[in-house]
Amino acid sequence: MSRLRSDFWVSAYLRRCSVEGVDAALRKRGAAEAGAVFVKVDRLDGTASLYGPAPQLFLDESGERLFSPILKDVMPLDVEERMTRELRFDSDLWLVEVDDRAGRHFLDLASED
Repeated sequence: MSRLRSDFWVSAYLRRCSVEGVDAALRKRGAAEAGAVFVKVDRLDGTASLYGPAPQLFLDESGERLFSPILKDVMPLDVEERMTRELRFDSDLWLVEVDDRAGRHFLDLASED
């Protein structure tokens, strides 16, 4: 099964956050069809987390996007510095920022079990 285009996935993700009452914004638009998607979750208390595409070995047959934590509960500036490096490597990536005090992200995480 083919994977949903990045632009459709991001649009649906932003809508999901809105339905859940969580503020989310598109910070960087990437390649429409297959750009990697990164999600920054700002807990609004001086900490943030960053989620990115899971390694290929965690992909399942359903074609769903799976994510893994890259940085957890760090200063927001640390996330920004990491994204600056990611952008130098891949200018076609997407960046979504979620602001939620509870740290909710609504992402499907890859299981390492």
